[in-house]
Amino acid sequence: MIDYLKKFNRDIGGASAIEYALIASLISIVIIGAATVLGTTLDSTFSSIASLLG
Repeated sequence: MIDYLKKFNRDIGGASAIEYALIASLISIVIIGAATVLGTTLDSTFSSIASLLG
């Protein structure tokens, strides 16, 4: 049992996977936020152009 606990303590593969998952989720949150801001800006730009043309 002690050997198993020592091996479990040295195994960092699970921790690495969790870290990668957190990094991926943070990157996706940033991308979603940027797309939202860009979409809002483009919407107002196209609305301004449409009002000038119409």
